[in-house]
Amino acid sequence: FCFCFIGFSLPWQCFRALCCKGPPPPRPEYDLVCIGLSGSGKTSLLSQLCSESPENIVSTTGFSIKAVPFQNAILNVKELGGADNIRKYWSRYYQGSQGVIFVLDSASSEDDLETARNELHSALQHPQLCTLPFLILANHQDKPAARSVQEV
Repeated sequence: FCFCFIGFSLPWQCFRALCCKGPPPPRPEYDLVCIGLSGSGKTSLLSQLCSESPENIVSTTGFSIKAVPFQNAILNVKELGGADNIRKYWSRYYQGSQGVIFVLDSASSEDDLETARNELHSALQHPQLCTLPFLILANHQDKPAARSVQEV
């Protein structure tokens, strides 16, 4: 219950102070890039983080952007397709990134794992990424052929 006196405060200010406490403070936003070979699980990861249904997940061709909300921040993630003919264009999307998520299929073939290592090393050396934090996610750990972190 609020008593407001004309001349000292407006009724809505009193109500707002007691009930609403104003709008919540804005959450900081961070721009990330998510890369990895095709089939590594980038789209599934982002869908899971956004609480989207795992049904009808389609591999990304080109790129997509998702806002991943957390309690204290929002991550704007540019997911780049991992097909061979698309990877050569990854660097065009690096500008403005504040971090990198590299998704690796830990159950992939030796050839694909070597390709993923090369792409990771290339990203780690790229001038726009080399100073940024990297999260390397060894995905598909539930598969029988999955390698441990030490093996990857």
